[in-house]
Amino acid sequence: MSFFATEVIDEEWGNYFELTGAGYGAIIALMLIILLAACFISGKGENKRFSTKQLVFSSMAMALAMVTSMIKVVDMPMGGSVTFFSMLFICLTGYWFGLRGGLLTAIAYGFLQLIVDPYIISIPQMLTDYIFAFGALGLSGVFSNAKHGLLKGYLLGVLGRYFFVFLSGMIFFGSYASAYNMAAPVYSLAYNGAYLGMETLITLILISLPPVNKGLARVKTMAVGESA
Repeated sequence: MSFFATEVIDEEWGNYFELTGAGYGAIIALMLIILLAACFISGKGENKRFSTKQLVFSSMAMALAMVTSMIKVVDMPMGGSVTFFSMLFICLTGYWFGLRGGLLTAIAYGFLQLIVDPYIISIPQMLTDYIFAFGALGLSGVFSNAKHGLLKGYLLGVLGRYFFVFLSGMIFFGSYASAYNMAAPVYSLAYNGAYLGMETLITLILISLPPVNKGLARVKTMAVGESA
């Protein structure tokens, strides 16, 4: 692993890995492959391939999510934060383009987060915290065509992310639980639930407002080229 990442020994935070130039290059290459694959992977639905418009809207959503993820309303001490609606922008791609489009964009966003703000203690932890956790936001596409699809999809996407960060907290960071006299599962549920729950509540209030809801429905019409 030394070619792609180097180990850093830290008495306060524990040992972790920092990506090398080759590591960053590999991640960027994987992200580009995922985005390009969206152009060619066929599905069973009407939209069998990602169009140029879909790629543009998905890229815009990723960019907005990345920028708003840096606006931290609450920054947790051991990682995780309440951001300025960053998860919403990724969930929107599932609402627009369905499960396949949402998952592809969300996984690519996970790679982007890994490039910008990596914290790696092992390959399984990296996959769980970045690829699986952020990728789960694409589950919003399950309710793409359902009534109140954005609200339901956003909840499902966040629950999917919560599941993976809970696993990560319990398995890879459970040692911190003893400082709070908690069992590792309880600590992970509480810690990760605090920041994800707060952002989810604020976002649900926002998208439930009639003007916002109508505005997002119009954006979907622009994205898919048909009535939402």
